[in-house]
Amino acid sequence: MSDQPIAVALTGASGIAYGMRLTECLLDAGRQVQLLYSQAAQVVAAMELDLQLPGSAEAAQVQLTEHFHAEPGQLQVYGRQQWTAPVASGSNPPQALVVCPCTTGTLASIAHGISDDLIDRAADVMLKERRQLILVVRETPFSAIHLQNMLTVTQAGALVMPANPGFYYQPESVDDLVDFMVARILDHLGVEHNLLPRWGADR
Repeated sequence: MSDQPIAVALTGASGIAYGMRLTECLLDAGRQVQLLYSQAAQVVAAMELDLQLPGSAEAAQVQLTEHFHAEPGQLQVYGRQQWTAPVASGSNPPQALVVCPCTTGTLASIAHGISDDLIDRAADVMLKERRQLILVVRETPFSAIHLQNMLTVTQAGALVMPANPGFYYQPESVDDLVDFMVARILDHLGVEHNLLPRWGADR
């Protein structure tokens, strides 16, 4: 496993399958993952994936380590107010943080430096430490406020990657659409994968 962890934050936007699949691919690639999730993400996980995420970080770590067949210690889960988590400090930041999916509310908090929970604080740390921050925003349509917030975080150093899967590779399932987005995220993280053909490559 790499010594550089990657943090993944799940928020309450629709599309939690993106974040779960990203976590799975990172673990399969031998990466250490620090996982954060909001209370709203628990609701969405139950609705969209029939997955009951525990309120306790300790219970979630046990459940998800088994769910993803991760190595012992490879997956670390932190609670919403766990301010002693490594991601809360610039002295021990991860290689990257991917908020996937990212609500427009979380986007707004990050854009304006509001660190009321661990996800917002972790994003704030990534920006101030000039580390990689990817926001997979999932909403449609975007209001002028959403667009302005996306511009603000982009100017601050984040990468905004709306959950807009492509169709040129002729997806055959929802899983294929999810993999399209996850593949693009992994590319930006520098994590190798074989989730879909490259543009211009032989098919």
